[in-house]
Amino acid sequence: MSNPTHGPTPPPAWHPDPAGSGRLRWWDGAAWTDQFGAQYPPAYSPGLQVPGSYATAPYVPERPLISNETPVYKPLIWIITLLPLVSIVLLLAWNPQFRIVYIGSRGTPTVDPASIFTPVYFLLAFSGFVIYGVSVLLAYFDSEQLKRDGVLRPFHWAWSFLGGSVYVIGRSVIVHKVAPGRGLVPIWVLIGVIVLSIVVSTIKMSALMSSMISSIPS
Repeated sequence: MSNPTHGPTPPPAWHPDPAGSGRLRWWDGAAWTDQFGAQYPPAYSPGLQVPGSYATAPYVPERPLISNETPVYKPLIWIITLLPLVSIVLLLAWNPQFRIVYIGSRGTPTVDPASIFTPVYFLLAFSGFVIYGVSVLLAYFDSEQLKRDGVLRPFHWAWSFLGGSVYVIGRSVIVHKVAPGRGLVPIWVLIGVIVLSIVVSTIKMSALMSSMISSIPS
């Protein structure tokens, strides 16, 4: 594979194949790769279709398919998908000891609301902000990685501001378009994580309510 020889080295992008195949070819920023995309109109910039050259503004009518050898399940997308499990673990570790206080002249027993404020409770509350911020950061790096791997216009990382699950779903749909038969597994894992979170939260809240009620003297 030959490097472009005209002008400064271009960034990674799809350009007309300098070998004259009539297809788009992926330039990784250093060399031409073996990844080929869609056909482009014959009338498009014929003067740029020479070996060793590259198009400064390539025509891309659609998202070209990526190579079957290009991995689509990178560690970052799995981390984003599985991050909510951290909250589940902390929820399971939250076991407040309910204290009884007596209110009024008649000494009516009731549960002290401050009983729930344990170190794990604050850690659980803080983890939500951490998970949110980490998800946004990892979505950015994951989106950039997809660009380097040849995915044209990947799902924008800024959607992760609406939640990590939004990015996981959108990213999976786009990757599935450029890699047919692949890319959707994170969605199914995400569904599993959501279902697990609902089940665990329901059981945990029920157990805490039962513990709180049983701690009140009859």
